[in-house]
Parts: sequence; structure tokens; C-alpha cells
Amino acid sequence: MRAYLDCYPCFLRQALEAARMAGADEQLQRRILGRVLEVMKGATLSATPPQISHQVHRIVRRETGVDDPYRAAKARSTEEALRLYPWMAQVVAAAHDRLDAAVRLSIAGNIIDLAANADYELRDEVTRVLQEPYGIDDGDAFRVALDGVEQVLYLADNAGETVFDRPLIETIDAPVIYAVKGHPTINDATIADARAAGVAEVAELISTGSDAPGTVLETCSERFRRTYGEADLIIAKGQANYETLSTEGPRVFFLLLTKCPVIARDLDAPHRSLILYQGRGDGGRRQEKEL
Repeated sequence: MRAYLDCYPCFLRQALEAARMAGADEQLQRRILGRVLEVMKGATLSATPPQISHQVHRIVRRETGVDDPYRAAKARSTEEALRLYPWMAQVVAAAHDRLDAAVRLSIAGNIIDLAANADYELRDEVTRVLQEPYGIDDGDAFRVALDGVEQVLYLADNAGETVFDRPLIETIDAPVIYAVKGHPTINDATIADARAAGVAEVAELISTGSDAPGTVLETCSERFRRTYGEADLIIAKGQANYETLSTEGPRVFFLLLTKCPVIARDLDAPHRSLILYQGRGDGGRRQEKEL
């Protein structure tokens, strides 16, 4: 998905928020915003929003000297989600359709997105998502794709949201490789965040080797790109993964909430709706020789 002019105010808001989380004073915040405006001025709208956001957050980290401005916020999100985990496990165990319940819980966790919206009530959001219809429901295709698959690559999104992914991982009848960021960016999950959420107990953890939001393949490690290329089925969580992988073809299934009107419009789905979407792009199984 390409960037839109509507994305530009969000880049500035993210930069200011991250700078303040890093403890920057007003003078430093002003300098950071100036650097971000330079990036935005030179950016092309053919780039994906995460490619631009990647530059924005590197500026914040470089200028403040703080490697992970969202560290404390990520820890709080994980702790809050872990308190709900026993209840989530009960919801799935009691559900008539366990897979659907686990998918809905995973999508509900996508509300934990400080880049898009820091104002939410987690339990209320989960309850809503368990009851509402999908904006896009490719659940039948998802079930077919899961049937007999030997391994699933699961692209993580945010810290805390990782806890909500656990019921779905536990419901899938195949080994899961869970991919997280190689370095901190916004509140995206790293290996340490995934371990804190207990994901290492149910899946193999792998790093993308990148500090870009979403999955910007050209910034990822060779090991990850090989794993990605060999995957028969990919679950991609969150808006940034949709933004970066929307043309990667039908082996990718996107799970997200449309928190951003631009993404809702790109998907032709209602704003703030549940999305289980099978990729429609031209991408397919990548051959190792192409990596």
C-alpha cells in the first residue's frame, strides 16, 4: 500500500510522541520535528507508510540517544494483556468455533497500537470484537489454507498484542514460527517482548533483523527472507504489515483492526472493523534464488 498525504500528520504526531517518551525537551523536540519535515519533503508517495515511518523513528532514536522510547509502555501493555490471558483461554475453550474465537481475540489485540491510538479500554475492546461482524471475512479461505499446512509463519505486530496471538497459535494444528522485530521501533514486539508474553512457550521465535515497522523485506535479514520465501502460509498482524505486504499474494492472511481511515479506504472496509483478509496481489511463493 502506498503512502497518502493523509499519512503525513501521523508521521509528525508519532515523532513528537516518541520524542516526549524519550524525555526530549522542547528544543530537542523542535529539532526532531524539523528533521522529520525534511524526510517528509523528500519522500515519495510510492513508498509505503512504514518505509517513511522507519526513517522518522530512526531520527528520534538518533537525536535523543534513547534506543527504545516505548520500553516502559510496551511492558505495561504486556502486563495488562497477561492479566486477561486466562480469560482468553477460557473463551476459546468454550467456543463453538474455537478457530474463529482465537482469530477474533488476535484481532482484538491489535488495538494495542500506540502509533495509531493510545486511548482505549482493552477489556471493552475485546468484548466488542468478540461480538461484531467482520468488515472483511476470508475465514473460509483461511481454514482451507490451514488444512494440512506443515508450518505457519506468523508476523507479529505490537508488544502486548503478542499475548492475544497466543490463543490462535495454540489453536493452529501446525508448528508456528513467530517473527518479531530485530531492533526496537515504536511499540513493535522484539524477541524480549515476545518472551515476556510467553510466546516462546508455544512457537519458535525468529527476528526479522529489521527495525522497520511492518515487514519491509529489503531491510530484513537473509535468514528471515529465506524463511519468508519458503513459507506456505503467512499470518500478518496489524496495519503496518498490511501496508508493507498488501501485494504479496494469497498465501498471506492479514489480521487487523482498521484503526486508520486511510487503511480502511484502501481495503474498502468500514473504519474500526475486524479484518481477516487474504492477499490479492501478484506475489506468491518466493524462490530462494530470488532472495
